[in-house]
Amino acid sequence: MLFSLALIFMIGLILGEIFIKIKLPGFLGMIITGVVLGPFVLNMIDSTILDLSSDLREVALIVILLRAGLNLDISDLKKIGRPALLMSFIPATLEIITIIIVAPLLFDISYMDAAILGSVIAAVSPAVVVPKMIKLMDEGYGKEKRIPHLVMASASVDDIYVIVLFSAFISMHQTGDISLASLYIVPMSIVLGVLLGGVTGIGLSYFFAKFRVRDTIKVLIILAASFFMITFQDFVSDYVAISGLLAIMVLGITFLNQSEERALRLREKFSKLWVFAELVLFVLVGAAVDLSVALNAGLLALILLSIGLLFRFSGVMLSLIKTNLNKHERLFAGISYLPKATVQAAIGAIPLALGVESGELILALAVLAIIISAPLGAIGIDLTFKKFLVKE
Repeated sequence: MLFSLALIFMIGLILGEIFIKIKLPGFLGMIITGVVLGPFVLNMIDSTILDLSSDLREVALIVILLRAGLNLDISDLKKIGRPALLMSFIPATLEIITIIIVAPLLFDISYMDAAILGSVIAAVSPAVVVPKMIKLMDEGYGKEKRIPHLVMASASVDDIYVIVLFSAFISMHQTGDISLASLYIVPMSIVLGVLLGGVTGIGLSYFFAKFRVRDTIKVLIILAASFFMITFQDFVSDYVAISGLLAIMVLGITFLNQSEERALRLREKFSKLWVFAELVLFVLVGAAVDLSVALNAGLLALILLSIGLLFRFSGVMLSLIKTNLNKHERLFAGISYLPKATVQAAIGAIPLALGVESGELILALAVLAIIISAPLGAIGIDLTFKKFLVKE
């Protein structure tokens, strides 16, 4: 096991740095590390690590959501207004609907599996978008019209919207209750998730205000509370639908609004924790990919992903109708909404672990979506921001 961990850390970090040097997202190198070291190629990752893979990926997802919550200032959404709200769900909805229609025509899968596939693929990547938007904000690009704020805030909510839909589709698949009426699970899980996360966040904020503890201890307590919320979600799932993942993000948002200074310090801690969580997440998702399934998907996979991205881009354009953004600024927002990575890596293997019939195909397409869209979006942002945005 120690030898496997040494290989994961050494090769994953080195390849990640190499990709960063050539102006590509570092996690692509980590995915390649997982594919090469995984059971379908060299088989050099210990079975104990692979057995824990799903739990480790879930921990990484929790870290992602806490970081997103601690970065999502509700006042930004209020200032930006309607376009931020529309971009939070219209692009993802159009992409999911497109995949539900097109995927069964290209692959031998059911519409229910296509819905799960759509919800896996649809989320935009905070791992790519957030650092680049923060850099643009620091350099003053698009500052007057708050374009980086718009993209970053909308992307964070987009992730939660897609994850909630994914949870609902998985629940419908497991219960066999597949109907429009069963979609009541979505609003119910959203409302109860917001309540659970808000109450927990307020409670922890009050606790930390009364009892002075180190920030590292705060991080561990927040992680423990997040683990409890996920466990509680599973415990009551037979009786009521609660989105534990949404609750985790709301916990982070509550912290930011209760005490901004404390939240900023915790954000630093979670950023450091993400260095480890990112490595584990992307290496393990690469290790779970059966290359033969991905290669067999081939051209059809590229067609499906391209159509999905086209409708996602169209959704951004629709969301920005009647705004003060010019043509170039709208194009930049559309390009910024293309990259996929973290959410696909975190939830892509869940359908396979739960025995969904098309689980292997869903995972393979999730990884292909990362490999295709992450460089496309990252390079697109770097090539266009100086041309399309005004620098203050």
